[in-house]
Amino acid sequence: MIVKQEPTVKEIKNTYDVYKIREDFPILKIKIRNKPLCYLDNAATTQKPQQVLDTLNKYYTSMNSNIHRGVHYLSGVATDAYEEARIKVKNFINAKSGKEIIFTRGTTESINLVANSFGRSNVKEGDEIIISNMEHHSNIVPWQFLCNEKKAKLKIIPIDDNGEIIFDEFLNLISDKTKLISVVYVSNSLGTVNPVKEIIEAAHKNNIPVLLDAAQSVNHLPVNVQKLDCEFLAFSGHKLYGPTGIGVLYAKEEILKTMPPFMGGGDMISKVTFEETTFNELPFKFEAGTSNIAGAIGLGSAIDYVTSKGIDKIANHEADLLEYATVRLKEVPGLKIIGNARQKSAVISFIFDNIHPHDIGTFLDYEGVAIRTGHHCTQPLMQRYNIAATSRASFGLYNTIEEVDILVDSVKRVIEVFNA
Repeated sequence: MIVKQEPTVKEIKNTYDVYKIREDFPILKIKIRNKPLCYLDNAATTQKPQQVLDTLNKYYTSMNSNIHRGVHYLSGVATDAYEEARIKVKNFINAKSGKEIIFTRGTTESINLVANSFGRSNVKEGDEIIISNMEHHSNIVPWQFLCNEKKAKLKIIPIDDNGEIIFDEFLNLISDKTKLISVVYVSNSLGTVNPVKEIIEAAHKNNIPVLLDAAQSVNHLPVNVQKLDCEFLAFSGHKLYGPTGIGVLYAKEEILKTMPPFMGGGDMISKVTFEETTFNELPFKFEAGTSNIAGAIGLGSAIDYVTSKGIDKIANHEADLLEYATVRLKEVPGLKIIGNARQKSAVISFIFDNIHPHDIGTFLDYEGVAIRTGHHCTQPLMQRYNIAATSRASFGLYNTIEEVDILVDSVKRVIEVFNA
């Protein structure tokens, strides 16, 4: 994801048929306040291709049933589709086994699962957990809960002004009391692509497991958990062009075997008496209750879609958009980009000294441009930069060079209005 030299419109169009791809997304055809939708809020959630919508409709109209223990036809069909989706996830991130793929509600639940199961079993008074200064609240609050309960300590990796981890200071934080390192792969606020391979290698030299928050990475770049060698990895379906309410926790099988269940109930049990309960085999041990069956199957369809387009091609297209947008936004008087890491993914956050981000977002909405404004669930990061909020434009596989121009022109009109 190294940022390339300034691209031209011709280069972008010749390497990626984004206009054909846009035809797959019905929502992109709508208008907002009589203007074409310019959707640049992909870090919050992505839009869904017709293929995924059709999959969800097919599930509810031809196979809707609960899974696993039913002996009737619909239950068998639904179970097969659900477990096929698990294998699609396994192949997508190159896990060793489907037993290592746990379906959850999203990245947040996945991290909470690790904190409540692995964390409670392994963290004791005086122990330490390391996270970074750019974490999403979902990768802060669960560890705060755990540290408060266990009287452990949460240690924070500092970042520099460009939004990059200060690696030497990270190394200095590691001690014989460190029980886990949990870091974001790609920052949702800065776009920074962290050196996760190097972080994992440093952790493993000290026999420390690593969790990666991959919510903003699986849709932008290839993720291979065996090459990374991380112990845990979490992501959400709705940021990968799939449904909401479905997510994944990957964990190494040997670790999952040692972890107690996160929740109790149906499907995670083998046998229950009033005296004791024995647990189901992996991965079902961690999937209590009726799962989001349609969501899992829809996620499998989204993975099929992204795979068919080529994650490398998507990454290259988004890198071109990011570089073009960076150049164009730097032309805007008074605009300051927050986050200038050498390796970035498809996110640009920016501020003006005299215009509040919410005013920018509201004005752009009248232009049909959807961006995100606020602290992006990264309030400690905002404090690091001594700001309250930013305006954030984030790109997906269907965004175009013309939409970048619409964004820049709209931002310029904001300046004209507020400086009039």
